[in-house]
Amino acid sequence: MKSYMNTSEAAKRWGITPRRIGILCSEGRISGAYKERSRWRIPVDAEKPADQRSGKAGVREDAPGKLPLPVGISDFRKASSEYYYVDKTLLIRDFLDERPQVSLFTRPRRFGKTLNMDMLRVFFEKTDEDTSIYFQDKYIWECGAFYREYQGKFPVIYVTFKDVKCETWAAAYDMLTKILRNEFERHGELLQSSRISQYEKAYMDGILRGTANHNDYAMALLNLSRMLDEHWGIAPVIIIDEYDTPIQQGYDRGYYEQIVDFMRILFSGGLKDNSHLSFGFLTGILRVAKESIFSGLNNLKVNSILDHRYSMYFGFTREEVRAMAEYYNAADKFEEICAWYDGYRFGKTDIFNPWSVIGYFSSECSPQAFWQSTGSNDIIREALKNATPDIIDRLEALMQGQSFVTHIDTSVIYPQIKDRPSAVFSFLLVAGYLKAVRSDRAFGEDYMCEVAIPNREISHVYRKEILMHLDSVIPPSTAVSIQEAVYTADVSVLQKRLGDFLLHTV
Repeated sequence: MKSYMNTSEAAKRWGITPRRIGILCSEGRISGAYKERSRWRIPVDAEKPADQRSGKAGVREDAPGKLPLPVGISDFRKASSEYYYVDKTLLIRDFLDERPQVSLFTRPRRFGKTLNMDMLRVFFEKTDEDTSIYFQDKYIWECGAFYREYQGKFPVIYVTFKDVKCETWAAAYDMLTKILRNEFERHGELLQSSRISQYEKAYMDGILRGTANHNDYAMALLNLSRMLDEHWGIAPVIIIDEYDTPIQQGYDRGYYEQIVDFMRILFSGGLKDNSHLSFGFLTGILRVAKESIFSGLNNLKVNSILDHRYSMYFGFTREEVRAMAEYYNAADKFEEICAWYDGYRFGKTDIFNPWSVIGYFSSECSPQAFWQSTGSNDIIREALKNATPDIIDRLEALMQGQSFVTHIDTSVIYPQIKDRPSAVFSFLLVAGYLKAVRSDRAFGEDYMCEVAIPNREISHVYRKEILMHLDSVIPPSTAVSIQEAVYTADVSVLQKRLGDFLLHTV
């Protein structure tokens, strides 16, 4: 029986984009290719057609070689058509099977949250462009007409707060209002709509001119969603990426109460009891439920790292990394990749850090702590600042490769680091500094988890942050001895030196 591949598989084999493969098929230049419904089926033994385009000088789209790695690419259109893309579109299928009105996905930084949210935007958003071309060679398109019917049908409100990392509340507020203003500007067609009242147009004009007041901005999601519903005749999808980044910065920089108050009104208006909402999606590191930001939001479905649903869609699975290693001629490096970047466990799925795996291949398979440089490690620093002797003992056990059982609260909030030092392990788990070897629900949203350090990369993070802290509280010679003990895994020396650390910190 003859075997076939899709355009994405052919693109990876021949080192050209899926879109180009589709063009070659439609031109009849791939022998034996045929169209089944809306998808091209290509014989696995088909030969790559010779390039017949003059094009520009230099490397052409279908030049020999491999697809480039998506280093830092969070634009779905570009990532899925021009780079090596790990297909996560079945997230859309799983969502549509369940269809909660508002979904929150909590994952560590750099685990593909922004790319997945942009994927949802491109899939759902009604535009002049036929965006179905970005999905016709993806898994979601094979799932049937029911799922394809949702493609390109909704107006979309999309905001990301990932860059709101400001020193003061005034600067943070200014950046938040600019982000909201830009999204209003993206929907400029509303100003010409005959279905929008003059009052609403005046409100929108105030947002665009920057003359709106605090309350106008706080109600921006609600008001924009209502206007889009009135104009298009269908309620929009609201997507909010990295919703908790401003909250963490507020905690670190001293404007925590102001940012929480603003976000509470903004999210409540857009997501709570909003009749002008089809679906809502949020991503973040923490759930932050006890902040009352989502108070009374009974239509919210939380998907944390301990939940089974959607567990394979953020980060790379073992099979995806193995396929990637084979594609880049590095199959013999798979065990090294596992030692450095595997070890996470989301739900029941073993997960690799995607940022670091991509960094590994792009650096000619040279293992490094890539994830360490993508953001601050303030959580570990805060933990050390408030560490009790018991916490230090447990950190010592982690650095020796041991695990232990601890209570995990997935709705932990920032002030609890100071008020309840034991909450640090909840922070470390949800932020990606620990893995859950196993977990059992205790009560409510709480778990009892056996935790450990995920991999060699995160061991380097602990070593760096702990040693930076040790330098300020113990003699440099002792800190150097600890560093040497960690590097050589000399348990007896490590225990003695960490004992010295306890004497200086208690």
